[in-house]
Order: sequence, then C-alpha cells, then structure tokens
Amino acid sequence: MGPLRLVGDVGGTNARFALVRGARGLPQMQRTLATTDHPDLASAVETYLESLHGFPERPVEAAVAIACAVQGDGLRMTNSRWQFSIEATRQRLGLRRLLMLNDWEAMAHAVPAFQPQDLLHLGGGAPDALAPCVLLGPGTGLGVSSLVRSRGGEWVAVAGEGGHATLAPGGPREADILRATWSEHRHVSAERLISGMGLENLYRAIARLDGVMPQPLTAAQVCERGLAGTDAQCAEAVDTFCSLLGSVAGNLALTLGARGGVYFGGGILGRFGEDYLLRRSPLRAAFEAKGRFAGYLERIPTFLIRAPQPALLGAAAALGE
Repeated sequence: MGPLRLVGDVGGTNARFALVRGARGLPQMQRTLATTDHPDLASAVETYLESLHGFPERPVEAAVAIACAVQGDGLRMTNSRWQFSIEATRQRLGLRRLLMLNDWEAMAHAVPAFQPQDLLHLGGGAPDALAPCVLLGPGTGLGVSSLVRSRGGEWVAVAGEGGHATLAPGGPREADILRATWSEHRHVSAERLISGMGLENLYRAIARLDGVMPQPLTAAQVCERGLAGTDAQCAEAVDTFCSLLGSVAGNLALTLGARGGVYFGGGILGRFGEDYLLRRSPLRAAFEAKGRFAGYLERIPTFLIRAPQPALLGAAAALGE
C-alpha cells in the first residue's frame, strides 16, 4: 500500500488538493479551494484535511505544485498574496517531507503518464520519444516548462519563468496591439497578453485601435462573446490570443528542439472548445510561421492536455521519484 501522501496544485485563483497512496497511486479525494479564502498554504491544507470529515490517517509526505518560482525556503506567489516558508509549513503540517514544485514543472512530470485519451492532437506528426518536450499554458498567468532526457536516459523536468519573457509581434496588427499595450505597461511580457488578464488587455487594446470605447469585460466575457461572434473586438482578441500563444510555442520549440511535442494546458484553452481549436484557431498556423524553419515545425506535434488535474498527477509522479 505504501505511505499516504498529499499532492497539491496551487494557482493564483484556486488551490487543488488530493491524497495519493504509495509511489504509483492516482490522486483521490480531490477538493478545490479558493486561494483568497486562506492566508497561506498550511491553512489551505488544514482546511482540505478537515473537509475529509474524520479521515483517520494524515499524510506523511506532500508534493505541491505552485504558480511561482521555487528558490530557497521562502516562497512568494506572483499572482497571489501568499508567501510562506517551506520548512515552517512542513513543520506545521507534521510532514516528514514537503516537496515544492513550480506548477509547470509538475505538469512536465505528468507527460510520461499521459494516455492517448488525455491528449487532443492539434497538428504535426508523431512525437520523437527521445527528444525534448515543451509545456505551456495560459491561466491566471502563463506557465512554461520543458522535459528533457538526462545522459542516463531519465526524464528531467525543467522549471522556468518563460511567461515573463518579452513578447514579440508576428505582424503589423500585432505590433499595433503591442504598442497600445505599452501605453499601459512598461514591459509587455508573453503573460501580459496570453493569460486571463491578457484577454482583457487584448480586448482593450483592440477596442482603442478600432476607435471603440472598451467595456469593462472580464476574460470570461471576452471569451464568450468572441467565440459566439457577437462582438468584433472580442473575436479578434480570442484569435490574437491564440496566434500569440502559437508564436511563443513555436519559439520555444525551436529553442529547445522540442521534437517530443508541445503540450498546451491551463484553464483558458479548455473554454475555447475543441471545434474552435481544431478548425478556426490560428494557433497552429502561428506555431509554424517561422520562415525557413516552417518545415521543421510542421513535423512537431502539438497537443491540448485533456487529462483531469494533470498537475496533481505530475506532483504525485515527482514525489514518487
């Protein structure tokens, strides 16, 4: 059976927790909590454990994927007010081991466990089983990671903060949108336009360029109106969002030689729907639009991750390792 372990996936909006039994177990007893309802990780975990209504056993180890860089003992989240000490949290929860992972590092750990039904193929050929993989996904922010093989043949998940790299336009209209965004933000990162706030920023920039007074729309409203075709600026915002995401993914695939595939996740793409992503979205075309290396990118497969709670699966895999 093995020891009982806790796994978590903490983003800027939600914190998800589950229990895992042993090194190969699947996450069970999943719960989702709002991060704003808790001052820190330990409080959220305690609330989760209390919600199990007298479950007789407490976890002895934990692995938590979190939406920030993991460096040293002190963690400060990028899109949340949470900040805490890893060691103090471990002691407060009575754990013999607490492993903290960047959330997209955990996603990378999940790739070897994906089954065919966990992925929607968005284009390209078959993955090279020995080549690096890239993972990225827009949610509250933009997460980026990679998966590479060591010289010993083992998979190594590599965390990074690629979402904060400077965003480049793919054409004149995107350059105009970036110029409009620069009027509000000194640095326009990929995350600034490819995330929840990115949809809102794109809509406002496009409305100003079109001479239309922007409405106070949320990302969900921009998405809904854009996909329904009821608002021209929202529709362009959704298309531009996918075009920019595809372009960033293509840059990463070229940089890392990611012939093992590019995997898209995050909470936003799932809202777009498979029909849009497969038939109308400019994501794949922008991914391949790299001049002389278009042919190279045409062969690299891109996937939408459909597996439920893949970061929890990755956290469990990392803890097992």
